[in-house]
Order: sequence, then C-alpha cells, then structure tokens
Amino acid sequence: MSPQSSAPTTELRIPEHVAIIMDGNGRWAKQRGLPRTDGHIRGQDALRATLRAAAEFGIRYLTVYAFSTENWSRPKEEVDALMSLLVSAIHSETPSLIEEGVRLEAIGNLSRLPEAAQQALRESIQATAACERITLIVALSYSSRDEILRATTQIAREVAEGRLSADSLTEETISAHLDTAAFPDPDLLIRTGGEERISNYLLWQAAYAELFFSSVYWPDFDREALREALEAYTARERRFGKTSEQIQLED
Repeated sequence: MSPQSSAPTTELRIPEHVAIIMDGNGRWAKQRGLPRTDGHIRGQDALRATLRAAAEFGIRYLTVYAFSTENWSRPKEEVDALMSLLVSAIHSETPSLIEEGVRLEAIGNLSRLPEAAQQALRESIQATAACERITLIVALSYSSRDEILRATTQIAREVAEGRLSADSLTEETISAHLDTAAFPDPDLLIRTGGEERISNYLLWQAAYAELFFSSVYWPDFDREALREALEAYTARERRFGKTSEQIQLED
C-alpha cells in the first residue's frame, strides 16, 4: 500500500480501532496436509493484506493477537519456530511499515520473549515512531488476565508507597495502568477461524466492543473478509447502556 491509496469507503461506518484474534493457522495447514508452521507463514501474508486494507478503509488502530501467554505451553518446536518467524518478520517488514506510514507498537509481558525478539521489537518500534497513517499493535506473550494482574499489582504498589489513594481509584486508574493505556478501546473485535469466544483477549478494553465471528481461517482472511466485518459493524447500533431513542436524539 502507499500513502496515496484510495479514500475510505463512504457507505461504511469505520471504527477507529479494530482488534483481531488471528485464529485458524494450524487448522488451515492441517486441511492441506502441511506443517503448522506453513499456516503461520501464510498468516503473515494475511496480516500484511489486512493491515493494508485497514489503512485504506481509514481504520486508525489495528490490534492483533499474535501470541498468548497460554501459547508458551505449546510444543517447544512450534514455539521456537514462531519466535524465529517473529524476528524475521519484524526485520523484513519494518522498511515497508515505514514506507506505508505504519507505526508499530507491542503489548503483553514482553520480558518473556527471547532477547532477539525483544531487540527486534525495540528497533522497529523506534524506527516507525513517527509514522501516523495507522498504528499496528501486536499482542505478544499477552493475556488479559495477566495484563490486569500486572496492572493491579502496580496500583497496589503505588498505594502502598503513598503515590495513590485507595479511596481515589477509578476505572480510569485501571485503564491508565494497562498495556493499552496509550490507545483507545477497540470498537470492533473480530475472531477468525469459526470459534466464538474471545480467549482472554482485551477483556477490560472490549467491554463495549462489537463482536464479529468469521468462519474464515486466518491465512485466508483478506480485504473482502474485513469488509464483511465492517458491514456488520455498520449495521449495529452502539448504545453503551442507553436506549435507541436516546441515541437517535444525540444524532
């Protein structure tokens, strides 16, 4: 994609922030008699295509669930392969991210990643820091419960040290201590692969997100699949606890 790509499609209501659970790589590969690693490699192509489409539609933030804390329990060979793919992908994609105006960010317990992956992330995040077209947030070694636990532990520490008052804690206090403090909450959460659960992903942040479950395996996800999710989002009425009549009056 290039900065001169087509403008957002006018008939769609475009969410500011879309979050995706990229599911189905392994099943995609199994259906084809291929190693699971091949599914993950094809998944990188799908991410590239989806990121391009998201930017062209006018989405400002795209958060993708790339590796959960639970994924550390997978076979060591698969985990090692995924970490190797991560490092090579960051190195190979960073020049394109810069050219296409994509700022890279990462959330999760990143200290658990191999040092090579941490270093590659740091370098890419720094190199893309000035990009403003779209922000790609990669959730690595991430789970929402772990994130909330780390946040509340930090809040408890600050209360114990007298930097916060327990009586003054609010929802905003918690949000400000989450990995996503610098980003808006997702408006639309998509899960691919046919499963209909959110698997410990952005539990706090997605409290009012619209959910869309796609039967498409992640390696086959593309612009049209994203458009289908955006069309469903456009048809939803987001009330945030209010009535339809209240929403119509506000409009």
